[in-house]
Amino acid sequence: MNYRHAYHAGNFADVLKHAVLTLVLEYMKRKEAPFRVIDTHAGAGRYALASPQAEKTGEWQGGIARLMGVDAKPLPPPVAQHLQPYLDVVRRVNAGDTLGFYPGSPAIALSLMRPQDTLIANELHPEELSLLEDAIGGDRRAKLMALDAWVALKALLPPKERRGVVLIDPPFEEKDELDRIATGLTQGLQRFATGIYIVWYPIKDLKPVARFHAALAALAIPKSLRVELMLERPRHPDRLNGCGLIVVNPPYTLDGQLGAVLPELSRRLASTRGGGGYRLDWLDPTHASPGKAAPEAKRRMRIRP
Repeated sequence: MNYRHAYHAGNFADVLKHAVLTLVLEYMKRKEAPFRVIDTHAGAGRYALASPQAEKTGEWQGGIARLMGVDAKPLPPPVAQHLQPYLDVVRRVNAGDTLGFYPGSPAIALSLMRPQDTLIANELHPEELSLLEDAIGGDRRAKLMALDAWVALKALLPPKERRGVVLIDPPFEEKDELDRIATGLTQGLQRFATGIYIVWYPIKDLKPVARFHAALAALAIPKSLRVELMLERPRHPDRLNGCGLIVVNPPYTLDGQLGAVLPELSRRLASTRGGGGYRLDWLDPTHASPGKAAPEAKRRMRIRP
């Protein structure tokens, strides 16, 4: 994967990641107490969809454009309700119904946060950091940092608010990135056990992903929700066939919300090559949400032929 996210902004992976981030932040705002968002790999913050990078791949046309582009069909009411805060954020950085720009996760977080909340946006890449400064540097709620992400994860936890969301979204340029995530997540939970962690990962070859899941399951982390969206069957290990999220300590509402949203995202974003689908379950089914039996969570796995 290319480190510069401008090539991938607004694609199917962003749709999934940012829809989940939005649902989590909307839940956090139910309490008046302030919270902190820590984005370990923040990126540029804002992306022009007419840039040479975005035009080269056109990935956004198979992502956000299928939800709110000029040819997009209206979303079913329950799905529209859950996705409205996310789509509203995207609309706010564009003129009317056109799609000229896509907000990165730091901009999405700031758009949803309140005056008492804080964002730590960490970005090591100098060019991306400069663009991030231009995009959100003027917001007093935001603090920008340029640390190694795994150093930042240890240094910034626990937040003084004792309420927080940690987004971990590496570029996956290193072969051992999944191992580093497992280690970083373990260290983060040792410092901030009650935080909500959202961890993104690509799905190319299924074998390293299975090992990653096994490593996390062996840590016996309670309340770890696994969310995956597949564009097609993973027949090609060198292709981004899908992506996933591990959400540790998810809001009790998230499981049900994603159960409503994922089938529609799967239908809209799947590749024409077939085999798209989704998975929504718990790494340890005994830790299913209140009111959600583990067998029910297991049943919500759908891969279309």
